[in-house]
Amino acid sequence: MKTLYLIRHAKSSWDFPDLSDFDRPLNKRGKRNAPEMGRRLRIRGVVPDIVLSSPARRARETCLAVCCEIAFPETAIIFDSAIYAAGVNTLLQTVEGLPDDASSAFLVSHNPGITSFAEYLTGESLVNIPTCGIACIEMDFDSWSLAGREAGRLVFFDYPKKPFAG
Repeated sequence: MKTLYLIRHAKSSWDFPDLSDFDRPLNKRGKRNAPEMGRRLRIRGVVPDIVLSSPARRARETCLAVCCEIAFPETAIIFDSAIYAAGVNTLLQTVEGLPDDASSAFLVSHNPGITSFAEYLTGESLVNIPTCGIACIEMDFDSWSLAGREAGRLVFFDYPKKPFAG
């Protein structure tokens, strides 16, 4: 069994128009939501074997905040430039390349790719993974290389504005 957590970066700031898209930081809401979603994962007992993230500042900040809450070591996070603004094919190649000794993984990325990828893997119509949203997908196989269209099942879909019962 493989479990993939697709995480969209938290809300970013548009207060600095001279910054490139890659360099936009989180805004106040994003800085509040990222640790909250990490706490929700901690309550669920989630600690992945591997974490991959877009290196864009807003994704990096989201990833670091979430991982801090679940005590995943910052030094073990893999920042992969291919994930930045990636579509379904690139995200699929990334997942297919995960080491098979990892049974669970975080993938922190951006829309529209992250939503399209969740829909591709599950066949579910999520429409939009909101900022700092998480789609947890289980796939019933032993090798990440078998990931593909509708190969997974949506276990939960959580986001900051959704009430959390624990």
